[in-house]
Amino acid sequence: MSSINKPLVYNPPNDPLNIIHQDEDLLILSKPAGLLSVPGKGEHLADCLINRAKEEFPEVLLVHRLDMDTSGLIIMAMNKAAQANLGQQFEKRKVDKTYIARVFAHPQTDEGLIDLPLCLDWPNRPLQMVCYENGRPSQTGWRVLERESNYRDAKAKNQTQIETSLMELKPITGRSHQLRVHLMELGHPILGDMLYAPISIEDAASRMQLHAQEITLHHPKGGERITFTDACPF
Repeated sequence: MSSINKPLVYNPPNDPLNIIHQDEDLLILSKPAGLLSVPGKGEHLADCLINRAKEEFPEVLLVHRLDMDTSGLIIMAMNKAAQANLGQQFEKRKVDKTYIARVFAHPQTDEGLIDLPLCLDWPNRPLQMVCYENGRPSQTGWRVLERESNYRDAKAKNQTQIETSLMELKPITGRSHQLRVHLMELGHPILGDMLYAPISIEDAASRMQLHAQEITLHHPKGGERITFTDACPF
């Protein structure tokens, strides 16, 4: 593992709140990479998306979260009834999510399903790990969007050109770090991943190349099926 023992240096971006959609029940935001979804432990980790959202919408409530280094769509609720409805949709897997990731190397096939049970790696928390004895069922569908032969991020520490692939990911379950662990186990860690990628792959990108691009859900009021998108920034 690459950076699990490094102290967290938290310098969140100062981007203004990026509102994708807002109505009396829903607040859909685009979270930038490097910003916590919720506060961490300690005053230095108080700045986060939910607290920034509350400055503009004091009544807003959390529904789900993204890892700090993941960018993209986050759903929040504008009242408790909407929060309960959305929470039920997540629990019953009625929310469809699509992520984009840039990973190391080229998969041998164009698409597939990763089905590996996950649980907390307790001695190395917050790391997750595959565990057939105690892990919870975890599935991720994937397909290759593009195979890149000479990728290089001009802002990254590692300037070596490498083979990479852009992949579309559709998590069926929603376990902690699921996409990151599943892709690592597949042999294609996400570029810039400070927890699961080898150092050379972590340093090949200036940010973790994982983005929540699309989400489809039933509107809490009326049940209309709606889709929100947030273009991938990498």
